[in-house]
Amino acid sequence: MVNGNDSRKGALLCPGCRKLVSTDERKCPYCGLPAPGSRWKNSFLTRGFSSDERLINTIIAVNAAMYLLSLLMSGRGLNLSANPMSFLSPDSQGLLLLGATGVIPIDRFHHWWTLVSASYLHGGILHIAFNMLALRQISPLVIGEYGTHRMIVIYTLSGVGGFMVSYLAGVSFTIGASAAVCGLIGASLYYGKSRGGIYGQTVYRQVGGWALGIALFGLVIPGINNWAHGGGMAAGILMGLLMGYQERKKENMRHRLLGGLCMFGTAAVLFWAVLTGLFHQ
Repeated sequence: MVNGNDSRKGALLCPGCRKLVSTDERKCPYCGLPAPGSRWKNSFLTRGFSSDERLINTIIAVNAAMYLLSLLMSGRGLNLSANPMSFLSPDSQGLLLLGATGVIPIDRFHHWWTLVSASYLHGGILHIAFNMLALRQISPLVIGEYGTHRMIVIYTLSGVGGFMVSYLAGVSFTIGASAAVCGLIGASLYYGKSRGGIYGQTVYRQVGGWALGIALFGLVIPGINNWAHGGGMAAGILMGLLMGYQERKKENMRHRLLGGLCMFGTAAVLFWAVLTGLFHQ
């Protein structure tokens, strides 16, 4: 069995379809990708994760790490309130240092990069638990129908889009992965509606129930950023429309490159957020 590149045998896994091909092939005989042995096509930016489960677990782990760090950086110490909504919640100082977004961070400090970092910060144990459970529920569907790299693009850009709508609406201070998760829901809604048929209608009804539940939750519970939720969902629908899904368009090198850039950009922003946060603390 050959895994990854094997220079001694002159074979590798095509970055387009992950089938074994010769390194000197001008075109992949399976998917038609030009020059599958090209070094840049097998770089970090286009290779991605080796499994879907690893990608989901990595996103969850990064969220958990940022949440724990925000607790450690909170000036007031741990919040052990009996109120479940505020139990183990970091304070605004720790969240601001690590990249919360909104009118205050962007207008006062010009921290536009917080449109990315805010998706990895949470205001309490229930906040992060709910968002990560929702991510684990919806992401396998999006990966299955759009592919790993398009899922990364949808997740990243929906978070940015949702928080941009929130900023334009005048929300002063906001955090959470829910805008990005709503983007996955939006992309799933588009897929179900566009595909049609029994399966498409089933997906549309099921995911539509989640979308309705989120909307009702936002109306009932105070402090929910409905602008970010709606903006993230709209961005997910738009991403699904622009990039297409597997049945209409297989993942190609452009999708892989864009997914790699989203991964690299997110990692760079979070590294900068932690570095500057620790320095200013």
